[in-house]
Amino acid sequence: MNKIFSRPKSLRNISTHYCPGCGHGIAHRLIAEIVDELGIRQRVIGIAPVGCAVIAYDYWDFDCCEAAHGRALAVATGIKRVRPQNIVFTYQGDGDLAAIGTNETIHAANRGENLTVVFINNAVYGMTGGQMAPTTLLGQKTATTPRGRSAATEGWPLKISEMLALLPGVKFIERTSLHSVQEVIKTKRAIKQAFQNQVDKIGFSLVEVLSPCPTYLGLSPVEALEWIRKTMIKEFPLGRIK
Repeated sequence: MNKIFSRPKSLRNISTHYCPGCGHGIAHRLIAEIVDELGIRQRVIGIAPVGCAVIAYDYWDFDCCEAAHGRALAVATGIKRVRPQNIVFTYQGDGDLAAIGTNETIHAANRGENLTVVFINNAVYGMTGGQMAPTTLLGQKTATTPRGRSAATEGWPLKISEMLALLPGVKFIERTSLHSVQEVIKTKRAIKQAFQNQVDKIGFSLVEVLSPCPTYLGLSPVEALEWIRKTMIKEFPLGRIK
């Protein structure tokens, strides 16, 4: 089989449970490719907390650990401190990392823990029914903001990457997207850099990935990609932040 289309060793040969058009499957494959390319499969430990990707360990063929909702970076810190030889990463959604897990996120980053974070931002709670997330855009309709998010009552979208970039313990932050082939390639490059930073003991690295959720955006898969390109990127601009 052509190498481009062959399955990475770190990705199990099973179908995922994700909705059609969801970005998680793409992100899972990118991480599996990166783990293989860096030769860290026997050292890597992934942390999957509560959210749509709670059973990511069913799809990755390397060591993983499940964490309570929002606690992925606390668990990752503990594992990394007792097993510094391992490459530890968290895979978290916006409701996990930027809502219930804001405390763990900020303090792990502030301590400069030598960890890698893949932050999937789809602007809505996917697992629990499409409620407003910290990253939901102003005017965006969700199960808990049926008239659209209002700054007066729900506040503004939380730009967690820009916030974390202010902390001296943070060494690398980049925001990417999955809305096109070109952006998927850039996403892989950024995540690979975040893993390499940990290998090189540089410090805390985070990649925020804008990802489609057609089901709770109420859009087709193609329309969800266009929504990211035309609307979401205006609020969350792509590129290297730190």
